[in-house]
Amino acid sequence: MIPDEKLTAAGVGVSCRYQLEDESAHLDEMPLMMSEEGFENDESDYHTLPRARITQRKRGLEWFVCGGWKFLCTSCCDWLINICQRKRELKARTVWLGYPEKCEEKHPRNSIKNQKYNVFTFIPGVLYEQFKFFLNLYFLVVSCSQFVPALKIGYLYTYWAPLNQRIPSDMVFLRTSEKAGSCFIRTDQLDGETDWKLKVAVSCTQRLPALGDLFSISAYVYAQKPQLDIHSFEGTFTREDCDPPVHESLSIENTLWASTIVASGTVIGVVIYTGKETRSVMNTSNPKNKVGLLDLELNHLTKALFVALVALSVVMVTLQGFVGPWYRNLFRFLLLFSYIIPISLRVNLDMGKAAYGWMIMKDESIPGTVVRTSTIPEELGRLVYLLTDKTGTLTQNEMVFKRLHLGTVSYGADTMDEIQTHLRNPYSQMQSQASGNTPGSTPPRKAQSSAPKVRKSVSIRVHEAVKAIALCHNVTPVYEPRAGVTGEAEYAEADQDFSDGNRTYQAASPDEVALVQWTESVGLTLVSRDLASMQLRTPGGQILTYCILQMFPFTSESKRMGVIVRDESTAEITFYMKGADVAMSSIVQYNDWLEEECGNMAREGLRTLVVAKRALTEEQYQDFESRYSQAKLSIHDRALKVAAVVESLEREMELLCLTGVEDQLQADVRPTLEMLRNAGIKIWMLTGDKLETATCIAKSSHLVSRTQDIHIFRPVTNRGEAHLELNAFRRKHDCALVISGDSLEVCLKYYEHELVELACQCPAVVCCRCSPTQKAHIVKLLQQHTGRRTCAIGDGGNDVSMIQAADCGIGIEGKEGRQASLAADFSITQFKHIGRLLMVHGRSSYKRSAALGQFVMHRGLIISTMQAVFSSVFYFASVPLYQGFLMVGYATLYTMFPVFSLVLDQDVKPEMAMLYPELYKDLTKGRSLSFKTFLVWVVISIYQGGILMYGALLLFESEFVHVVAISFTALILTELLMVALTVRTWHWLMAVAEVLSLGCYVASLAFLNEYFDVAFITTVTFVWKVSAITVVSCLPLYVLKYLKRKLSPPSYSKLTS
Repeated sequence: MIPDEKLTAAGVGVSCRYQLEDESAHLDEMPLMMSEEGFENDESDYHTLPRARITQRKRGLEWFVCGGWKFLCTSCCDWLINICQRKRELKARTVWLGYPEKCEEKHPRNSIKNQKYNVFTFIPGVLYEQFKFFLNLYFLVVSCSQFVPALKIGYLYTYWAPLNQRIPSDMVFLRTSEKAGSCFIRTDQLDGETDWKLKVAVSCTQRLPALGDLFSISAYVYAQKPQLDIHSFEGTFTREDCDPPVHESLSIENTLWASTIVASGTVIGVVIYTGKETRSVMNTSNPKNKVGLLDLELNHLTKALFVALVALSVVMVTLQGFVGPWYRNLFRFLLLFSYIIPISLRVNLDMGKAAYGWMIMKDESIPGTVVRTSTIPEELGRLVYLLTDKTGTLTQNEMVFKRLHLGTVSYGADTMDEIQTHLRNPYSQMQSQASGNTPGSTPPRKAQSSAPKVRKSVSIRVHEAVKAIALCHNVTPVYEPRAGVTGEAEYAEADQDFSDGNRTYQAASPDEVALVQWTESVGLTLVSRDLASMQLRTPGGQILTYCILQMFPFTSESKRMGVIVRDESTAEITFYMKGADVAMSSIVQYNDWLEEECGNMAREGLRTLVVAKRALTEEQYQDFESRYSQAKLSIHDRALKVAAVVESLEREMELLCLTGVEDQLQADVRPTLEMLRNAGIKIWMLTGDKLETATCIAKSSHLVSRTQDIHIFRPVTNRGEAHLELNAFRRKHDCALVISGDSLEVCLKYYEHELVELACQCPAVVCCRCSPTQKAHIVKLLQQHTGRRTCAIGDGGNDVSMIQAADCGIGIEGKEGRQASLAADFSITQFKHIGRLLMVHGRSSYKRSAALGQFVMHRGLIISTMQAVFSSVFYFASVPLYQGFLMVGYATLYTMFPVFSLVLDQDVKPEMAMLYPELYKDLTKGRSLSFKTFLVWVVISIYQGGILMYGALLLFESEFVHVVAISFTALILTELLMVALTVRTWHWLMAVAEVLSLGCYVASLAFLNEYFDVAFITTVTFVWKVSAITVVSCLPLYVLKYLKRKLSPPSYSKLTS
């Protein structure tokens, strides 16, 4: 991410958060649930009603202590950044072809910097990331103190690659080598969709005789100001050296965005946006350094321990009477009790994280899984929200035609051969008519006289339906050139290889390809297509040519697409249209079956399309064309005027058929989503696809259960519409929410808190037509408003921002490349692997780290308690109880292996964790590591430390060295027994670690004559005293554990018993 573009790239993500506070003071929030009548009758409520606050801010000292100081520091830093990186206002621009000197203002260089740090910020940035944890800062101070003699108490990747025809900046498409004047581009790294998009060159420049003529004409492009929306563009192309001047409107189909790839031919365009103003960069967010919730919780506990450390040291100096250089004694006590915060805590936790990563990558049940970060494996066990992409993540993006319904008859996968029979008769009749020189007849109508009445009716309807599906689309057949043929001139159309094996279909939607592939399978094949015509091959091999008069592409607003074609053999003009049932039901003629059958197919998880037609006379078409051309040249309200003209044709259309297409899901998506829901994880689907497709996949994948209602959030464009729609949504209960990116943006601008609050209550949420920035923004909103841990999973470059913004990012290696998997914290090969990754590895990692962290703190607390008892008995002297190698050995050789072996512990078997995902739900409550469990360990440490020290003082006879030997040996045995008490499932390596550590200690006694009396430790007296103290310190805890398991067993114990 570009550092100096932080404000631009994250603009949408940040602006909405502060929008409520930054609105002008006179514009107040409307409270939701205000009546619609009141809203409509009195717009002054905008100004008079009290402002709805998101949170009640704390004031005074409480506010400052509870985080106000962080807010002040952040505000100051943001102010400095704004001063140093003041953003230039984005404006529309006029770009002249071949005359750069006419440019009125400077624009950004077309360079993108991806480094996070520079030479000046690297060292400060890295130091801040390390020492923002209190634990690291504390150890730095402690370590530096040992250089003072009076305080000393112990031992002191980048690579080069070709562009591969990747478009370097945002351009307007002027010219292509393709004769059709169009080309295909791949946008998978921009919007996540793998389908090729058809782009059309500006007709004025495409018609120029030679490429060099681009620089000899006087023309310019007017482009709107840079914006985030990757699905829209408004501009004009003007050529001035013609009489009259040529004006062409520019739309999204005339653009080539940066980071997309040219898939066919070569293109030439004029650059309109560069560098940080390109759509791809504006939709890229700044990555953050992720810190696990467990680390934050341990950081808070460390602060609590530091307070206890200071308090204990002050008490010691106070009881000492502040004699002599008391401040030096205070600091020495701080160092003596510094084991309260053990330095081995960070070491053990980091080693544990590395071990968890190794276990994940070695798990044969999830092959190919890669752990790309070693800092947050425990986050996999704390997730509450899972935000997932659709295309390539939940689905394979492979469509299969499943159903054709004609109203009275339905055809499925097992009856497609009947459709072939129905098609063969009309086209064979048509071929014989053509050979008999009777071109004026209509083949299907002639076929009626040779078959029974019912058969004729069905045959005609099947023929018309299949022909409509074969003509109404934006699919283009693509053929590979023959071997040995090079150059466009030599590759003449007559020499093309039209064999079925050499043909592939490209379209903006996989649904389109599936439909055309189906018509090919039943005998009607699309063999050629350009901007002006298309050709179909009949079952008998005859080629039918149709002239494309008009194309009406699909939009999320119209929810339909259409085409007007002229049959060159009969000169008949037909308007074909297909679209969603909600859009087509009011267009087609009255029928009594469409709504019911659409519902039936939707319940089967099929994506439905309604197909209709209308025959036009030449006069009707000419009238329409003149009105349509005038509407397209309009400067104001162009879209509304064009839509009104097209709607004049959409009346009383003949309903032909209803199609059902299935988007094949990834393997085991349904059981995986069900498992995640049972684990208490709420699933949100964020996709760049259209609303109907997203809704259908949500149903087929069981993201939305069959019994749940779906609330489709109506499109809103202003505050009033958002207010009314949110009120309507609030009245719904236990229903899934489906909302588009545009409506989401409007609602977040005025009602951010209310929308997020309502959405979080839904069992599932689907956000469609989302840009990459919006995906990341949604993740951040959930983090801010709920405080819960989020996980984002995707497989495309458009998912990178979302993956990096989430607390835990998971990438899938799929058809869209490895960009998402490389940017993620964890990389998997299939969506179903996320179940085991969370239920088994996430759960185990969190519970193991929680136990390990608390046990390491216990190990430091118990020896600090012994030091406190020792100092208080000996007149509060700031003298260490154990010196030299004893302290080093205690934290390493004698106890490290048994303590670290806790990373192998497990409460239930992996199979049981997968079978009962409800066990995962308990982890979100954070009961494995809390102040309650921490206080329990503190009490245990104080009890055991006091027993060990007072017991040794009570039982020693004459020499002080005996106190050291008895207490230290009992301490080692107590720690080994406490590890055994903590273990829930024994692993053979745990037993080895226990025996090995005990053996190392016993063997080292012979070499510790500097600290121990060797003669004393070989006596029976030493053995029984150590044993007695150890039993007293550990036996009560074993009894308490036994009683707790009997009286209040944990949930997992019921499954293991």
